[in-house]
Amino acid sequence: MTNAQKWVALFLVVFILLFVLLKITRKEESGGNMNYSAYEENAVTLMQNQKCFQCHGSKLTGTEKGPSLVGIRKYWSRDALINYLRNPTSYASDARFEEYKKQYKEFMPSYEEVDTKALGKIADYILSLPAK
Repeated sequence: MTNAQKWVALFLVVFILLFVLLKITRKEESGGNMNYSAYEENAVTLMQNQKCFQCHGSKLTGTEKGPSLVGIRKYWSRDALINYLRNPTSYASDARFEEYKKQYKEFMPSYEEVDTKALGKIADYILSLPAK
């Protein structure tokens, strides 16, 4: 075997190893045509389980049932948002929520039974949404 053949063989072996490694480590994309990272997929799955999209819309831009969640980081810290998700009625006297009561028929449900880590993932995802 010549040196050129050895180099070609080595290149092919490295290429095949890298291809296999890529296939092994590739994260599955979530359903539909949306490309979520694994972190986002986990948060989106949690939000689907809690039915967030039913009121806030598939892109969280709001519906007649619930306000937009896009760009809310200007109003919320991570801890405050987690506390709100646990007990939304404790924020009912806030002026912003007084407006929401007039606009929306139902108030945000409580997620006190949801694990804090799950609420943290949801809060992180929501806070990462860019303002429009």
